[in-house]
Amino acid sequence: MTAFTEPMRALTLRLDGELFAIEAQSVREILDLVPVTAVPNASPFAAGLINVRGRVVPLADLKVAFGMQGAEPDQDTRIVVIETEIEGEPSVVGVLADKVYDVTDIEPAAIEEAPRVGMRWRPDYVRGIGKRRGDFIIIPDIHRIFELEGRRSGSPLPAEERAAS
Repeated sequence: MTAFTEPMRALTLRLDGELFAIEAQSVREILDLVPVTAVPNASPFAAGLINVRGRVVPLADLKVAFGMQGAEPDQDTRIVVIETEIEGEPSVVGVLADKVYDVTDIEPAAIEEAPRVGMRWRPDYVRGIGKRRGDFIIIPDIHRIFELEGRRSGSPLPAEERAAS
């Protein structure tokens, strides 16, 4: 049994050929690629900063958390700006997506727990596996990913967000 009791309104996106769904209510906006400022000695998960409407926002690559292959950005690459809570603080972060598709509803009956066997990703990073039109949709645990991957970077991500000068 999953924790989903109501339909999940989700933004679907592609990472390394896999379909993912992020809760639509956490999405602030979707951006074309913008200049990224590399942060020396930062973890590959959040190795850069972007300017989002005058605010400095960390840019994360979920493919790093899931151990996926990196790829050069192309015309479909987007940045999904989301709000999440990191170490108890509301935070705004950008997430790279190979492609953004649409907003859809995923019924609770179509969402199952991630299997313990046969997963190539960390099971604690997956909230569930949804099904839509015969395809599987990975529902990442964004909160947990940022909590754990942010700690690995050596500094909590919320401290990175501040007004751009």
